[in-house]
Amino acid sequence: MTSAIIVAAGQSARLGTGVDKLFLEAAGTPIVAHTWRRFDVAACIDEVVLVVRDGKQPAFDQLANRYGFVKPYRLVAGGRERQDSVWNGLQAVSPRCELVAIQDGARPCTTPELIAATVQAARETGAAVAAQRVADTIKESYDGTFVARHLDRARLWAVQTPQAFRLDIIRRALGAVRKRGLVVTDDTAACALIRQPVKLVEGAAPNPKVTTLADLPFVELCLRAEAERAPTCG
Repeated sequence: MTSAIIVAAGQSARLGTGVDKLFLEAAGTPIVAHTWRRFDVAACIDEVVLVVRDGKQPAFDQLANRYGFVKPYRLVAGGRERQDSVWNGLQAVSPRCELVAIQDGARPCTTPELIAATVQAARETGAAVAAQRVADTIKESYDGTFVARHLDRARLWAVQTPQAFRLDIIRRALGAVRKRGLVVTDDTAACALIRQPVKLVEGAAPNPKVTTLADLPFVELCLRAEAERAPTCG
C-alpha cells in the first residue's frame, strides 16, 4: 500500500500576513485542491494524508466535498518545522502502508507520470526524489556580495516533490534528524544521516511551487496548457 502525505501546514510567510497561498486560485481552483486532485487520481496512491494547520481542518473537508475526492483521506495537525509536519503525517498512515510519497501542498502541477515514476523508483531503491537539471549557471557567494566559487551546473539538480520512500527508511531517517536536533530543508536530506542513497527521477514537465505571488501566473499557465492538451470525448 502506498500513502501520499501532502504537507499543507505552512504559514505562507513570504506572501504577507493573512494570505494563505494554498487557497489562492489558479485556473479557477485553489492551489491545494489541484495538488490533492493529482494524488486522488494517481493509480499508484491508495490513501491521502494531509498535514494542515490546526483549525484549518473544516476548510479541507469542504474542499474534499466540493471537488469530489474519492480516496480515503485523513487530516493531521502540522508541527513547528516542515520535518515535524512530515513526522506527524508518517504517524497517521495506514498500518498497511509500505511506501509514502511526500508532496508540497503548494506544488499543483505534478504529473501522474512523475508521481508513478518516483514511487516506482522508491520501491526499487528505497528513496527517490523528483528533480530537474539546473539550467542556469550557478555561483556560490560567502558574503552575498562577491562570487566565491564557480559550480559545474552539469552536476547540479533542483530537487522537488514528490519525494518517495519505503516507510521504514523515511521513519528511520527523520528519527535520526529528531534525535540530533537538526533542521533539514527536505526529506531526502535526512537520508544522508543513515547513508541511504536517493535516486533522482527527472521530470519532463514543469513542476513549479507557489512561493510568492509572482509564481502564480506561471503556475496558471502550466495548468491551462495541461488542460488544453488533455484528450476530450466525442
